[in-house]
Amino acid sequence: MKDGLIISFLSIVPKKPVARLMGFQARLRLPRFAHRLLIRWFVWKYGVNLSECQGGIDDFKSLSDFFLRPLLPNVRPIDDDPMNWVSPVDGTVHMFGQITNGRFKQSNEQYGDVCELLGYEQNHPKVTPYLNGQYAIIYLSPKDYHRVHSAQAGKIISLDYRPGKLWPVFPAATRQISNLFDRNERLVFHQETVHGACVLAMIGAFGVGRMTTGLSSITTNTGGKASTQSGDWNVERAQELGRFELGSTVILLWPKTQIKWTMEPGQAIRLGRPIGEQIKQTPDDK
Repeated sequence: MKDGLIISFLSIVPKKPVARLMGFQARLRLPRFAHRLLIRWFVWKYGVNLSECQGGIDDFKSLSDFFLRPLLPNVRPIDDDPMNWVSPVDGTVHMFGQITNGRFKQSNEQYGDVCELLGYEQNHPKVTPYLNGQYAIIYLSPKDYHRVHSAQAGKIISLDYRPGKLWPVFPAATRQISNLFDRNERLVFHQETVHGACVLAMIGAFGVGRMTTGLSSITTNTGGKASTQSGDWNVERAQELGRFELGSTVILLWPKTQIKWTMEPGQAIRLGRPIGEQIKQTPDDK
């Protein structure tokens, strides 16, 4: 089925109940032979590299368990230059660049809105630093490692849950659905680092009705209301922050700052690899 037909079909189905059903099915424990067939099909279909993960097919209790598979130690070397921001995920670089008056490109055809993404009014202190800042979008496909990590060491000062839709987020959808990331369910981490503030937003998607974080008891797509948890969570560089069930998207936001990008649109990126170098600012730059 072509991407356009998929989007048209999903526009008329109840996406959240279907996503809950898909999640329930993915968490089912099947008989051993059926379980093996399902995961082997998934590995073949999406080209999953089993040599990087801990355990074999029989070690995972369900398809959902397999989605969340941990990596073997040291298969993702973490760049240790403190001036570099590192990729928080395995994925594909989708878009990055300048935010202008609160608007950023979600694709060459559509835009996103920082206020809507974060869930606050334009004059809110959690929004104003980012109205003319920088952003990066990284897409996780079904084959990718589905855990999300920090892009820099620092402190998570708050975690916002924003309920929403569950539109698909594959590239064709970003070209056809306006304000796609602003509409979908999301977990938003506000962090302070040695280079200043940044935001990491986990964006839910169709089939990814469930996102979790070890920092709190929040689990998405449960019918809950928007909420905020203030915190004082110290995180190391590339420390795990949350998990997707299936693939989705991560968006990073920075205030007005100077970043020398070290990635390209369409590039496959791995956890811990540099995505941009922080340029030291002079008083005239601020």
